Amino acid sequence: MKKIVFLPGLWLLGLLSIPFLAKAQSSTDFEAYVRLHDSLFVSLYEKRDAQTFRALLDDWEARYRQLDPAAQKRHAADRANAHYNLACTYALGGQNGPALDQLQLAIDAGFTDYQHLLDDPDLAPLRTDPRFGALIEPLRRVGDYLFVLRNAAAYNTADTRFDPVFTYQKADKPELVALRQRFRLDSVAGTGSDVSQVLNVLHWVHELIPHDGEHGNPETRNAAAMIDLCRAQNRGLNCRGLALALNECYLSLGFSSRLVTCLPKDSLGIDPDCHVINAVFVPSLDKWIWVDPTYDAYVMDEKGDLLGIAEVRERIILDQPLILNPTANWNRRYSPGKVEYLYRYMAKNLYILQCPLDSEYDLETCTDGKTIRYVQLLPLEYFKQEPLERSFTDQKTGTKYVFYNTNNPLTFWKRP
Repeated sequence: MKKIVFLPGLWLLGLLSIPFLAKAQSSTDFEAYVRLHDSLFVSLYEKRDAQTFRALLDDWEARYRQLDPAAQKRHAADRANAHYNLACTYALGGQNGPALDQLQLAIDAGFTDYQHLLDDPDLAPLRTDPRFGALIEPLRRVGDYLFVLRNAAAYNTADTRFDPVFTYQKADKPELVALRQRFRLDSVAGTGSDVSQVLNVLHWVHELIPHDGEHGNPETRNAAAMIDLCRAQNRGLNCRGLALALNECYLSLGFSSRLVTCLPKDSLGIDPDCHVINAVFVPSLDKWIWVDPTYDAYVMDEKGDLLGIAEVRERIILDQPLILNPTANWNRRYSPGKVEYLYRYMAKNLYILQCPLDSEYDLETCTDGKTIRYVQLLPLEYFKQEPLERSFTDQKTGTKYVFYNTNNPLTFWKRP
């Protein structure tokens, strides 16, 4: 059995599509209906009552077909999850034929987790059936995330079509000075090495602001304003909001830091998830390192040396050792572990990397006439290489977004 949910770090509607929109909602009635039936389906799975499960799911499908196309898309994962769990219920009851029928419906509805299909003990009775292999093999190129990433290893270091010029706002910017002084970030960072300072600030932001991946971020997206709002409303931020806040904290302390949106290949156009973390340049190491405020996470090699995003991606592809800090956690409630965090969730989301060209205070607060520029590092295997440059203006805010593509990791990860 599997609930189709991602690790709690998702930021829906990544910048590869139209950014900054809140997650749309379907009608209240259907939302409540889905929640009720989700619990009922779990109960029927536990009782191995496939007959009642099937009857309820038939009614669920009838209601689903009455939704408008946008609402159907929003509930596609719920639909796939229900069919998958009914497949498990049938399989556990020894009814392989109906189980495979439901598994086909789950795949048709958007279930793509190839590895889970191989690992789920509920499906063990099906794996000797030739039909099972035929059903899941087409998913490998979209749902076997390690396979997909390893096929995306090749870049082009000779690509000179676009040579990104990254800028990092200086710590003497008045707003950054005010941020540093108000939250006593010098004390937060401490007087130790630059590595310890970077990690201390990571821990501080992670502990200060809870992660909430189900809601959008505030309209004003600078660290001070978001921290104030979270305190006033007892709320959190999604992974993008957390990374924005952490980014400004690093800039205020004089560190060159980037917001990095990690995106999947999503060749079927069904995965709206991505994850946003930070890359911070550590002078003593002369390199960028991986920091993730959602999970209070950083990554090391077998010697304990800190790694950057490019290094982690390469080591996943080459199956080289990686170590996740043992204190990595989500809201102090959940520890994902290296396999789930790196080899499943992040392997999916390290296909495309995207950074703003200008790392600065209030970077993604939308205002009329503002232009925000991003560059995307694409593997040569990606099926959408063109156009080299694209832009659009958000009609609601008047903010213009410009995106550039490159295949060159050397220019993308150049030293500040």
